[in-house]
Amino acid sequence: MTDFPLVIGLDTFGDVTSDEQGRPVSHAQTIRDLVEQGVKADEVGLDFFGIGEHHTDDFPLSAADVVLSAIAARTQNIHLGSAVTVLSSDDPVRVFQRYSTLNAVSNGRAEVILGRGSSVDSFPLFGYDLADYETLFEEKTNLFAELLKGGRVSWEGKTRAALHDQDVVPHLDTPLPTWIGVGGSPQSVIRAAHYGFNLMLAIIGGSPSRFAPFSDLYHRALEQFGRDPLPIGVHSPGHVAETDAQAREEFWPRYLEVITRIGKTRGFATPTKAQYLAEVGPKGALFVGSPETVAQKIAATLKNLKATRFDLKYGMGGLTHESLMTNIELFGTQVAPRVRELMA
Repeated sequence: MTDFPLVIGLDTFGDVTSDEQGRPVSHAQTIRDLVEQGVKADEVGLDFFGIGEHHTDDFPLSAADVVLSAIAARTQNIHLGSAVTVLSSDDPVRVFQRYSTLNAVSNGRAEVILGRGSSVDSFPLFGYDLADYETLFEEKTNLFAELLKGGRVSWEGKTRAALHDQDVVPHLDTPLPTWIGVGGSPQSVIRAAHYGFNLMLAIIGGSPSRFAPFSDLYHRALEQFGRDPLPIGVHSPGHVAETDAQAREEFWPRYLEVITRIGKTRGFATPTKAQYLAEVGPKGALFVGSPETVAQKIAATLKNLKATRFDLKYGMGGLTHESLMTNIELFGTQVAPRVRELMA
């Protein structure tokens, strides 16, 4: 495994939580609670807190960078970033400006994870044609890479206006780590290597071991492009509670409800309890259980995929804010230290 520091963090899509009576809270309360969760992640010593971009009633996080700035103002150490930014339906210049601003506000703690968008709600919202899915991401990734170089930018493409010796502000005075989120496309792995971006493997179902060829492909591509080794991260959903039984019982009804609902638009089959338990097991993609169970599974996954970063996508619509705060507490105080022991 390449010699990069071990990074343990949390990701969220800002899932709407419920109160103790099972009633959904408002979007505004969800966002306020999310700020408290980010602050808690810093307090318990985690390395990263990321917010994914979504534009739906159950994921009302359409301006992650604004929430991250609120968290930055109340934290000292934790790195903050997107998980992911749908670059295809955004303007690379504005993405760069927002996250370079966050980098300034946080004193160099910002990161950005770029993705094509497995959830495509933003395309019609912002007037983009899904027929241009691949072209949009390729061109916009190319421009974003140019912006990260610093200095004045000249660029031409088909998807936005050209730039001619353009000064783009604010200037970065510390690096902005940039990752490409990959959910199953070898082309995206090669793209990350081509532009010198870190690789984030988004594993939401099936055996994480099936992503091992992507890690190997990334290392080979970096070498062929003449680039130095770069870190690989893993993003997977899960939930931590005091015991395995408690974690599984809390997560299952929420997981079933959410996957059933989004499956109608994204082609997911309704999961059975047996399938859920298989995903929770040692070879599945759900990191659900007690701190020891989750830590053991994270360490095994990182070793298998030659990765040095793990971000738990915590939360699921319908869970309470209090259960998420407990999840964060356990993940930071018990899971992360145990993973570090296992990886030492």
